[in-house]
Amino acid sequence: MKRPLALVLALVLAVSACARAQDEDAKPKDEKAAAGEATPEPRKFESTGSVTANGKNIRYKAYAEETYILDDKNKPRASIFSTTYLADGYADPTKRPVAFIYNGGPGSASLWLHMGVFGPKRVRLPDGPSDDGAAPFNIAANPLTILDVADLVFIDPVGTGWSKTLGDAKGEEYWGVTEDAESIREFIRRWLVKNQRWNSPKYLIGESYGTTRSGALIDALESGWTDIAMNGIVLISSVLNFGLDATDPGNDVSYVGLLPSYAATAWYHEKINREAWGGDIGKFLDDARAFATDEYMPALLKGQLLPADARQHAISRMASLTGLSEKYITLSNMRVPLGRFMRELMRDEGLTVGRLDSRFTGREADGVSDSPDADPSAYGIDGAYTAAMLDYFGRDLKVDISEPYVTLGGVQSWKWATR
Repeated sequence: MKRPLALVLALVLAVSACARAQDEDAKPKDEKAAAGEATPEPRKFESTGSVTANGKNIRYKAYAEETYILDDKNKPRASIFSTTYLADGYADPTKRPVAFIYNGGPGSASLWLHMGVFGPKRVRLPDGPSDDGAAPFNIAANPLTILDVADLVFIDPVGTGWSKTLGDAKGEEYWGVTEDAESIREFIRRWLVKNQRWNSPKYLIGESYGTTRSGALIDALESGWTDIAMNGIVLISSVLNFGLDATDPGNDVSYVGLLPSYAATAWYHEKINREAWGGDIGKFLDDARAFATDEYMPALLKGQLLPADARQHAISRMASLTGLSEKYITLSNMRVPLGRFMRELMRDEGLTVGRLDSRFTGREADGVSDSPDADPSAYGIDGAYTAAMLDYFGRDLKVDISEPYVTLGGVQSWKWATR
């Protein structure tokens, strides 16, 4: 009986040893699989540079990097890519302001303000409203950068640039007025912690929807007991009340605001009689603004109660200021939405004017469309900005640019409701 018992024990030990061996063999694979699923460390690219602004030579350090936005379990849910410029020689953070800068959309990356306005390098486009053509594009030092007075942080919100969701997170978690503001607030908080800049003067700079973002963001930053107090906000092409920008039926306010811009566009393209104002554009625009508020707005508000002679007078004045025909204005009931104006002003030449910059013109596929196919002032510059930005990031800032950079259009289904 002893020999069978010994044999059984030996078999049990052999099976156990085999199982342990299998566990050991499987363990490294499991660890490798877990490692493969783990979120990599945030990327960071460091470089140095110098620029002369306002007669002052400024040496700076540049940090192009990812900042992870975490959930309540400290799990990364999104990555926000930013570019920071820190000027040398400022040991006391209370003496050095910092500006957080972003564009709009919603869904636009920050390359437009970065490479067109505030950064130490800029895209130099041809003088005047001409297409940017093809490479090579001109990238030059920016003497108008504000790096002489503030450190700069350019932010690409989630879904723009190289900013993205992580793991099983969805873009919709960040695509909304409130959601977007909360994620940018968390980015700013983490940036202040990392750079020890809590006691620096702090500013927000936004453009277009970026001004709307600033409104939501300042509430997110300064509400509650753990608020982040800001020193100021800069609004560029502000849109704080979308009711003033809409052309929905019954909303006449936007037409009043647009008319002076229509007039300036007509002046530039020589669609009005400049000599009637002695060739003085300042006088002309003053006249256009006065007409918009003193005559045009009351005429729209009176509607069908407006006497026929007063209506005709308003139509004639509007035609003389905007370059549109009296017939077209009459058929439009004195209300010309922006897209229609862009298309109508130079229709007889087969051209449409730009929306972002109405000096630009583009040729249309036909002569009868109600609104333009695209914005000439957008497709007239986007190639230059994209190429110049990627070249600058790759060469000067030493960034790995292998991933696609989303300049505009990556954000869908924006939630406009706030909470």
